[in-house]
Amino acid sequence: MGAVLALLVFTGCAAQKTATTKPAAETGSAEADKVLYERAITDLQHNRFDLARLSMQTLINTYPDSEYLAKAKLAIADSYYKEGGTTGLTQAVAEYTDFITFFPFLDEASYAQMQIGMAHYRRMEKADRDRSEALEAEGAFQNFLQKYPHTELTPRAEQRLREVQEVLADGDFRIASFYYIRRMDKASAPRLLDLVNRYPLYSAADRANWMLASIYERNEHNDVATTYYTRLVKEYPLSSLAADAKAKLVKLGAPVPQPDPTALARMQKEQDTPRDRPGFLKRPGELLKSGPDVSAAARVGQPTLTPQAEDAGDTLSPGAGLSVVAAGGASTGGNGSGTGAYIQMVSPGTSDPAAASAGSAAGTGVAGSNDPPAAGASAQDQAGQSGQANTSTNAGTNANGSADPPSQTSQSQGTPQGTNQGESSSKKKKKKQAQLQPQQTPSK
Repeated sequence: MGAVLALLVFTGCAAQKTATTKPAAETGSAEADKVLYERAITDLQHNRFDLARLSMQTLINTYPDSEYLAKAKLAIADSYYKEGGTTGLTQAVAEYTDFITFFPFLDEASYAQMQIGMAHYRRMEKADRDRSEALEAEGAFQNFLQKYPHTELTPRAEQRLREVQEVLADGDFRIASFYYIRRMDKASAPRLLDLVNRYPLYSAADRANWMLASIYERNEHNDVATTYYTRLVKEYPLSSLAADAKAKLVKLGAPVPQPDPTALARMQKEQDTPRDRPGFLKRPGELLKSGPDVSAAARVGQPTLTPQAEDAGDTLSPGAGLSVVAAGGASTGGNGSGTGAYIQMVSPGTSDPAAASAGSAAGTGVAGSNDPPAAGASAQDQAGQSGQANTSTNAGTNANGSADPPSQTSQSQGTPQGTNQGESSSKKKKKKQAQLQPQQTPSK
């Protein structure tokens, strides 16, 4: 009996031990993905990016049905973003894009799209340098605001988009100002026109409207100049140039409009918003910084959500621009009035005309041009310039097939001459010997 009791006690203990250890083993295998995820998050918080990505990738490959799959995919992208650098941010954009592709309906998809824009934003350079990253950031933030207009990240995305568009507009404004000061209106006006229409929240948009109106006024297009003076008064009523624009409208005989209440409220709120501008001690560091200064960007207002590829077109619509063309171009229409578009035909191997002899339009006298001839030029020089312009105009028109073809006489004269010059002396001797040899009659 004692042996039987001992056997029963031993069997019961073994069964109890087996019952307690088996569920523990099953629980450990089921939570292994959670252990990997938490370990990776810990490594990521301590900047151990390689170890974090290794744990996340192990989780993805080993447990494809895990509930932590999406979180692990997003954490890999965050590790590259947090690591930074050119390689890290480039890889982060790729990982965030993959996350949106595989998990487009998750709430984290909006966060991934926001991070794509921030990765390009961090790589953005100053206004006078490469603008490719700024354009990518603009497109990413615009995509975010169109797809996710009502999220907690929307205000931050709008502000980042305003700052990106401030940098893009400032780059165009600097180039336009360079040509405006040198009175090269054909190069300045298209950039200013695109700027005032696309970036109305730009910090110097009032100056851009003033410059554009001045260009049309000095080219005797007062009806178009009044349009931009009017826009300056209505949409930028608190600008320092608003009073001068009103005086210009009175001088041109145009009615002076009242300020737009919405624009007035926006500018007043903009002035009351505090700004973080670099102090005197921080300015030397700003010179060494590769990123742009966005302290002048707007804080109020709706940024432009239309991509550049969709609203790109003719810079100046027909009838709204200057009726001048560059050297080598031709006016449309028989009356010489032109279509109002800026046209400049450039041939391979030719250089741009000098700015000194360009006058206000940086070109020569062409039919339909309102620009005066260059100051100090003699009558013979002006006549020569006019002849060159007509010749280049005819050449450009013939190339398009809209004018008479060249005369047959010039073609017949040019072909033998080019052929004779290309022949070698040995070929000429052989031809001469062949002409001197008597012709043999064929035998019957």
